[in-house]
Amino acid sequence: MLTALTFALLAGMQTPAPPDTFTDRAQRAKMIEASATGPAYQKQFWAKTGNPMTDALKGCIALSKHPDKSPFTLVADISPDGHPLNVEVRAPTPVAKCLESHFATWTFPAPPKLPDSVNYPIEIDVSM
Repeated sequence: MLTALTFALLAGMQTPAPPDTFTDRAQRAKMIEASATGPAYQKQFWAKTGNPMTDALKGCIALSKHPDKSPFTLVADISPDGHPLNVEVRAPTPVAKCLESHFATWTFPAPPKLPDSVNYPIEIDVSM
């Protein structure tokens, strides 16, 4: 009887939803951007990335007759040698996915070392 009751209780329990790693990654990147080393790296990052990002975004928009220009967020980890890893966008519109594919192939300035991670998180909010 106790086994049946235990089984019934376990069957009725909902398993918790897995953590939203995208949101966690974006929040972590924002915290690091606001840290002591964040502004200096952001300046280096955007000096190298600004024009290619604008050009790629224009190209992605031009690929569609009626592009979805909804805002989206891109998160990525930058490896110690400047290569992007784990690039992801939300909301994954065709324009966002196109920019994601470009971003994943670029090389960025080497990021500062973090005490708790090998890679450096980046978060970019894109609005058109």
